[in-house]
Amino acid sequence: MSAAVDRQTRPIYEAIDTGSNKSAILACNKLLKKQPKNALVKALKALALVRSQKVLASKPNDDATLAAMMHVLRGLGRHTDMVAMYEDAYKLQPTNEELGSQTFFANVRIGNWKAAQQVATKMHKQFQDDHYLFWSVMSAVLQANDPITPPSFRGVLFKLAHRLILSSQAPSYCSADRFYLHLTVLRELGLLDDAHTLLSHEAGQAVCASSLACDEVRREIWKLKGLGKEEGVRAREKIEAKDRNWSEFLSLLDGTFWDLTHETNLDPEVAKASCAEQIAETRKFLVQIAEEDGERDRSAHLALLELEKRARQHGLSSDPSELPRLLENYFQRVGDKFCCFEDLQPYVQLDGDELAAWTSFLETQPSTFVSTAVLNRYINAQKLIRYNLTLEELTPELESPRAAQYLRSYMEALKFGTDLPDTELQPADDLAVLASQVHVSAWKSSGQEVHLYNAAAVLEYASSKSKPSYQIRLSLVRIYRLLCAPSLALEQYRAINVKQIQNDTLSHFLLSRASLFSLSSTGDLTYSSECLESSQIYLTNSQDTAEFIVRAFSTEKYTQIPDFILFEDRLDNSLQRDLTKVEHVRMRIVHEQLNSELVDMELIELKFIFDRFHHDNRDFDILPNYQSRFGPSFNEQTLLFEKSPGVGWLSIFLKLYIRAFQLASDLDDMVEDKLLIGDRPKPSFDPETKLPLSERLSRRKQEELDELTPDELAFLEYATALANWLAPYHDYVRPPPQALPPKNGTTNGHAKKEEDPPAVTEPPEIVSKYFDYMAGRFKEVLEGGRPSYEVLQVATLTQEAGSSLLALESTRFKPASVVKINKLGALVQSFKELRTKVNALLTEMSTSLVKLGEKDATVEGRKAIVESCKAVWGPSQLEHDFVSGISKKVTESRKQVADGVGKGILRVLKNHA
Repeated sequence: MSAAVDRQTRPIYEAIDTGSNKSAILACNKLLKKQPKNALVKALKALALVRSQKVLASKPNDDATLAAMMHVLRGLGRHTDMVAMYEDAYKLQPTNEELGSQTFFANVRIGNWKAAQQVATKMHKQFQDDHYLFWSVMSAVLQANDPITPPSFRGVLFKLAHRLILSSQAPSYCSADRFYLHLTVLRELGLLDDAHTLLSHEAGQAVCASSLACDEVRREIWKLKGLGKEEGVRAREKIEAKDRNWSEFLSLLDGTFWDLTHETNLDPEVAKASCAEQIAETRKFLVQIAEEDGERDRSAHLALLELEKRARQHGLSSDPSELPRLLENYFQRVGDKFCCFEDLQPYVQLDGDELAAWTSFLETQPSTFVSTAVLNRYINAQKLIRYNLTLEELTPELESPRAAQYLRSYMEALKFGTDLPDTELQPADDLAVLASQVHVSAWKSSGQEVHLYNAAAVLEYASSKSKPSYQIRLSLVRIYRLLCAPSLALEQYRAINVKQIQNDTLSHFLLSRASLFSLSSTGDLTYSSECLESSQIYLTNSQDTAEFIVRAFSTEKYTQIPDFILFEDRLDNSLQRDLTKVEHVRMRIVHEQLNSELVDMELIELKFIFDRFHHDNRDFDILPNYQSRFGPSFNEQTLLFEKSPGVGWLSIFLKLYIRAFQLASDLDDMVEDKLLIGDRPKPSFDPETKLPLSERLSRRKQEELDELTPDELAFLEYATALANWLAPYHDYVRPPPQALPPKNGTTNGHAKKEEDPPAVTEPPEIVSKYFDYMAGRFKEVLEGGRPSYEVLQVATLTQEAGSSLLALESTRFKPASVVKINKLGALVQSFKELRTKVNALLTEMSTSLVKLGEKDATVEGRKAIVESCKAVWGPSQLEHDFVSGISKKVTESRKQVADGVGKGILRVLKNHA
């Protein structure tokens, strides 16, 4: 860049760097008046426009302009244009190595592995650098692993990768990542002898000793080759050399049972006898290691338990008392550690005399705490006892004393955390969690809401003592949703300070069926905003993860690339992402005016979502579960409606709303392309996506329907019948694109038709009687003492059906001119009759909800709740005033949501009239 150009563009760069985009645009315009063909200035103007949320694109060829345009196109999500831009530039300057690299990286960003492999191969031939060769190898491997690659072609790609590796000037073991790539290709091609030769080489052994990734592939290859027993011998040697990697212990155990778990030439009885000898030898070895390690490491002690468990499974246990002895020994050594319960869970599924003896042993643990070690032993003992309780021992009458005992023990054990800073967890936290889960179990058995109040009070107190405990707060989120106190659930969720990828794995705790609690109909956008904030991670992923993959290629970290690609794919196609999107759409249509912009953009986005193959990244295991193994887990107990929305629920609601938006929209595919700013999402490899959209929208799978509640199922039937009834009239007023004659100038708008309009029919019975059914359901749940969230679901679904969907699908017929031209006056009259019934029902529901909110939010109501919670307040338990404060918070939150939904119903009726 010349000094003159540098002097002219410096103010533009500075304005962009400081965020003064308007100044940068003005400076660019000033320069462009003098130099209208200056591509660099055009690119800088494009960058400034993008950062001002405006759209511009260009495809120059010089380095400075390419760099600026790369930022522009990346910001717009137009990676395909970026590929074309760099390919054009590279063709003009084929000896420019940097341009070649950038062309390769541009293809990497969009996952175009075929083109990336071709570019890398071309660069290797031209510049003779081996790292370009391995770029080509990695690209071929990734193309072979791509789901859209035909299975018959994958072997060809792996053979190509193998041939390229063999052509390298330096052996692959010179680099751990190249060696990993080489081993992966040999494993996929089934060249196990070649892989074994490489791994037996001194250099190969050295690489595996220093690289866990290579060692993992080596372990897989040995087992595929049938060398499981040899792998067990090698693992034993590593353990003797003080390696305490748990994978080595598993390899040792796998080798011990190899003759029984894999096909061999041995007679079954001979194999069994040989395995029995191996078990005895392995047990002797592990006992020796356990004695050497003592309490410093628990790996050998845990391996002895796993050995005995497998021996029992194969009928080779020599001593019936061995497992109980090992359990007691492990508890004595590790019982004062937090990990003890999770470690022993797989091995304590006992019954009969063994269970009785094990329970008796656990009950001998002291309940008077003189140290944190004694406290931890008591907590682990109580968890293990509860894990094996039978359903007969889980009645509300038997659970109440347990909960009281756990709470008293918790209050006593708080003395160990009095001097801890606020950033530390209390050692006694799990006792509070245990007490709360006992109360939830009692609620599940009895249906009495007071048990949920007790659980909330205990956990609220525990969270005040242990502020960073996310497990306590997530448990509170679940309980407050059951109590229909969404503002308190949101408060606890925000206190966790969820960041980055946690928005994908944890947001389901708050946002699952969030439209149930949303007050967007009254203008309160709290939950809508939470949906948008939790979705920022997906935008970050689309922009950043591709750059991580590029960096991994630059530094030749081939072991990391598949993980980055998997991470990007799982986030791009996250189930939670699209569940949140559907909930946000449901909130949005009761808050905003139903105009063409909303309808068109939501239709485009929902159609993209409908084509995705979804990954479920939601973390349910993060919730602590100390319930009996014979009953439902704490997660299952605290799910709203005992169902978690999944792929089936998402598919049903996508079909429902795509159909509704299609009827309300004038869009066709050509217009959709013009509205797109970035690239289209990657096509799904699911063959069902190749079917016509209308056919896919009409399909109903039983596994999808099973995820719906009965009220959602009735709502689906109503929405389907409504769309089927109105579709002919929409198609007449606005013909679908395939029905339009191929003439120049033909529009897809409203125009007088030559054919007669379809005959107007009465609304289908499902539509006309739906609101009578929902009126009965509302009365049933209101008077039958059903949980408040069921009352809310009936009311919100009735509003969604009678206000949102009906308004959305009848908007086209509002203008009097359209009705007159198309002779649809009788249809409009049907709408009026339907709306009269809807308005009367929703007005009645609104009044009932407002009254429901006021029911408990009185002094008398709160006192009654506090009195019913005597199980948690009193001597050695919670203070009366604390429980009273919790009851006030909960009843206020319940009143807020019932009152808000009730008044919001009337507001939506008015807005969509």
